[in-house]
Amino acid sequence: MAKKNIYEMTLAFAGICQAAHLAQQLARHGRCPEEAYHSSLRSLTMPLDIQAGALPFFGGDEAALRFGLESAIAVLNTPSQKGALAELTRYSLGMIGLERKIVKNTQALNDFEQRLRQLDRQLQHFGIDSSTLASSIASIYTDIVSPLGPRIQITGEQAILQNSLVQSRVRAVLLTGIRSAMLWQQLGGGRLQLLFSRGKLVEMAKLILSGLPHADA
Repeated sequence: MAKKNIYEMTLAFAGICQAAHLAQQLARHGRCPEEAYHSSLRSLTMPLDIQAGALPFFGGDEAALRFGLESAIAVLNTPSQKGALAELTRYSLGMIGLERKIVKNTQALNDFEQRLRQLDRQLQHFGIDSSTLASSIASIYTDIVSPLGPRIQITGEQAILQNSLVQSRVRAVLLTGIRSAMLWQQLGGGRLQLLFSRGKLVEMAKLILSGLPHADA
């Protein structure tokens, strides 16, 4: 597989893993890394253009996926998974599975894309951290994705998961993961790549991370 294609697929898979890790952090702690959260939400307004490659989808900045690249390495590089890591893998595979269900349902796919196009206008009126925006994105998940099933069972602190804003943000980040899964599939990603190309994906993720400025710089 060409190195450029591995690069593109690694970014797309990092987008999925970033969403999974954000959902996990929100469910366990009620908060998550803001920069990663903002980057993932903004990707929902980006067109899926495989000719342009994966980077423009994430705002043209590899650093926007630092959290996801680190998560992807953990998911792909650990044969025996338990606890938190097993959750990340389950969430990631769940989003990939739901993406397939949307794509195979013409009405759901049309509704999904139409609702995403409306987000651009909402971003102009509400801040990226706005509870209104999170609720609006979550409603896309509830209205279009949830009925297709099976639902992704999110594990966390019960008191935190009962908070309506946390619920909205969890659904919002899951939607970003499904959108990244669309990019992953269009770039040639699939279960075979996760089985047979995981070493190349891990190597590329480490290479990208090594070229990023230090997080505290």
